[in-house]
Amino acid sequence: MAHGSGGLSYSCACFYTDNIFIQQYQMHVSFTDEEQFTQEYHKALLSRGCRTPEKLSQVLETVKKEVERRMKLAEESMQRKSEISLRYKPLHPELYVLQESFLSADFLEAVQFCQSPHASLDGLLNLLDSIPDKRIYRLPVFVPQFCKDFVEELEHFERSSLEKGRPNTMNNYGVLLNELGLDDSFITPLREKYLRPLVSVLYPDWGGSCLDSHKAFVVQYSLDKDLDLSCHYDNSEVTLNVSLGKEFTDGNLYFSEMREVPVNERRYTEVEHLIGQGILHRGQQIHGALPITSGERWNLILWMRASSVRNKRCPMCDKEPKLIETVGQGDGFTVTEKEIKVETVDMCAVL
Repeated sequence: MAHGSGGLSYSCACFYTDNIFIQQYQMHVSFTDEEQFTQEYHKALLSRGCRTPEKLSQVLETVKKEVERRMKLAEESMQRKSEISLRYKPLHPELYVLQESFLSADFLEAVQFCQSPHASLDGLLNLLDSIPDKRIYRLPVFVPQFCKDFVEELEHFERSSLEKGRPNTMNNYGVLLNELGLDDSFITPLREKYLRPLVSVLYPDWGGSCLDSHKAFVVQYSLDKDLDLSCHYDNSEVTLNVSLGKEFTDGNLYFSEMREVPVNERRYTEVEHLIGQGILHRGQQIHGALPITSGERWNLILWMRASSVRNKRCPMCDKEPKLIETVGQGDGFTVTEKEIKVETVDMCAVL
């Protein structure tokens, strides 16, 4: 079951202060107050062209607005989801419940192998394209007709007048699939029934066998929208990235080592996007997307999470999580009745 489908869920306090992306200067920053921000980032911003008080003031305003957005995000997302469920009429309603016919034969074969008594990593690698030294794997996930119909559905939703949430601070165009009503009937069974067996074999050391929540969204790239995606790591234990189409050139993904490897020691590898195929990788692996040079690309991104892993260490701040109660999906953290009262942070103090 996906945590956060209803009732209270939890995020780490760092969500409201850390990993804020400044697009203009291609920087991730943290913000608790103006003094901290100026002391920590003034020199780096100067080196990237932020050389006047006016420009620094603009950056501060952008960062503060992002903090405010995050504070309101869960409640506003729930409101959008409710409004969409009442007013949106799907173009392809049959897509909203996962069917095995949507999935490629190669994908189903790999899943079946992982569920068999003789499942092994060596055997599974015979069914996948892989970059073993980086533990990146690619295989077909969806059949072409599903990809075509799903992109049509997403475009139909984009044309509606309904308010839409953006996937994250780095992707300005796309769809949050829980708001569209796809979580319980599509994404959750995809994760539980099909992806968990695969990931259990590929990433047992990253919570592969105990994935219990997710965040799912679609991102859109085109020449008049987002072209590329800067270096980053995901708020996930394992990520699936599926190319849905349409027609495009270039825009390969690139991967280096895990986030703890120093920048000057990272070595990058490109992985080509193929329509219908998914790329599996560890969320803490540094990666990005090169610019597309023509056409339009839609990608389904599934951040898969294991509370047993992240309850010990938040993957975004690399510390024991300080949990904040929220509504909606949260970020995959859990608490039990036996645990002491969850530590809370007064987020109003941030501003």
